[in-house]
Amino acid sequence: MTVPPPRRKRDGSLRKALVDAGVALLRERGPDKLSLRECAAKAGVSHAAPGYHFKNITGLSTAIAGRGFALFCRAMEQRLDASPPAATERLSAICQGYLDFATGHPELFLFIFSGQKFNEDDEEFAVHASRAYAILRETCAPLIPEGTDPEEIEILVWSLVHGYAHLAMTRKKENPGLGRGWPELGTLVTHLQKALPDPG
Repeated sequence: MTVPPPRRKRDGSLRKALVDAGVALLRERGPDKLSLRECAAKAGVSHAAPGYHFKNITGLSTAIAGRGFALFCRAMEQRLDASPPAATERLSAICQGYLDFATGHPELFLFIFSGQKFNEDDEEFAVHASRAYAILRETCAPLIPEGTDPEEIEILVWSLVHGYAHLAMTRKKENPGLGRGWPELGTLVTHLQKALPDPG
């Protein structure tokens, strides 16, 4: 007797189930092992089912990255919502939110910044990805020195917090001796703030 293939889900949950499966595969194996067929198997649907939502692996990758950027934005916004109104405090808040995302969702953090090919025309992906940078831009705006290109400060802040998060996730684990002298992110942000003008 032939076992029938799993039925395609018709309650609107198929897309979410496939993205969930993709995130789980990222966590277990890394981005190189991501495939539509394996996601379908993990989600308990036929290998043809992903075609109803994703034309190819780029489509699935884009949906996974869209979720990553949405969680990324939420982490920074939650810190901003709890932050005092001072510009320097808000800067510290988004940096801590950045770290919250990186430590809470390491597989998505590494994936969205991995250089993977995403469909930048995808509406959901574009909204969340652009919002992530907008949060950085809006938070840095009051701290831009007169006559300075805003992107110089934005990239400076981004480089600091991203580098810290990535090093904390990789190099620190590979070199246990760093643990004794590893500074807190807030300490580094304080040094950065001293180099920026007082907004008054």
